[in-house]
Amino acid sequence: MIKTIEWIGEADGHLRLLDQTALPTETVFLDCETPEQVYAAIQRLSVRGAPAIGVSAAYGVLTGLREAESQDRAAFDAALDKVCTYLAESRPTAVNLFWALDRMRRVAGEQTGAEPLAVRNRLLEEARAIEIEDREMCAAMGRFGAELLNQGDGVLTHCNTGALATAGDGTALAVIFAAHEAGKGIHVYADETRPLLQGARLTAWELQQRGVPSTLICDSMAAWVMKEGRVQAVITGSDRIAANGDAANKIGTYGLSVLAKAHKIPFYVAAPSSTFDMSLESGESIPIEQRKSIEITNGFGKQTAPDNCQTYNPAFDVAPAENITALITEKGVIQPVTTENVKKVLG
Repeated sequence: MIKTIEWIGEADGHLRLLDQTALPTETVFLDCETPEQVYAAIQRLSVRGAPAIGVSAAYGVLTGLREAESQDRAAFDAALDKVCTYLAESRPTAVNLFWALDRMRRVAGEQTGAEPLAVRNRLLEEARAIEIEDREMCAAMGRFGAELLNQGDGVLTHCNTGALATAGDGTALAVIFAAHEAGKGIHVYADETRPLLQGARLTAWELQQRGVPSTLICDSMAAWVMKEGRVQAVITGSDRIAANGDAANKIGTYGLSVLAKAHKIPFYVAAPSSTFDMSLESGESIPIEQRKSIEITNGFGKQTAPDNCQTYNPAFDVAPAENITALITEKGVIQPVTTENVKKVLG
């Protein structure tokens, strides 16, 4: 697989991102040397997926500290606070973004008395650690989740949750890849995921790259595919999970959780512990990003709606815990999904 996120050089280097808006027909890389470039890449979805956003933001902090390393520590700390606050505004729903930035702040705060250059070098170490840990978490989720799938299962997934969305094999797709590599003979049904078609452009591409048998379907076909008995499990990722297990994910996930429950199909959510926001009791408090109407009316440059057509374009919705059969994390499987079990598994 092509490397999605890569830091080039030492502490004064830059962030290289695979521009996912160009896939699947082009392979384009973005070299981000400023916080503004990192912010823009996150906001326009050149890099997307909660874990990948977190890793990118951690490296993005370093791009805002070049000039500050030659100043005194107070000025350096002010620059660090400014870039972290700025990057935190790029997208509101993915909690990994805030988790990674808070971690970078905390590490800098622990370097009391250190010179700015030494702190910046330490921050690079931490960003690299966040990337490595994400890769390891993906592998663990794959191992735990693959045990939940049976031989020959049809597995439906939504949006993109693979190597393009993380620093490793992904979240939900890590489970699928692990089951495929274990010889379970699964077949994947990938929702195209409107309006930005992350399933068609990205997931279908990743599944082909890994040789996983798959079929692309329109979002509106999911219910009928379930009715026909083609699907034995649904697996999605998540961008933020509340303390009770309510899980925010790409718009359309809530509907799939309802459909799976109606058809008595297990509905799984795979996400690392960094995606859990224990400060929120339930999904009702998760902020939902609203995106521009042009994504619906003029998708990929082609007008498909009348001029001045009013739209509603939430990027995410929330699958309630009661619809989720299990949460798959790098620390184990949370089943049944309750506040008590979330706390027990995550420690």
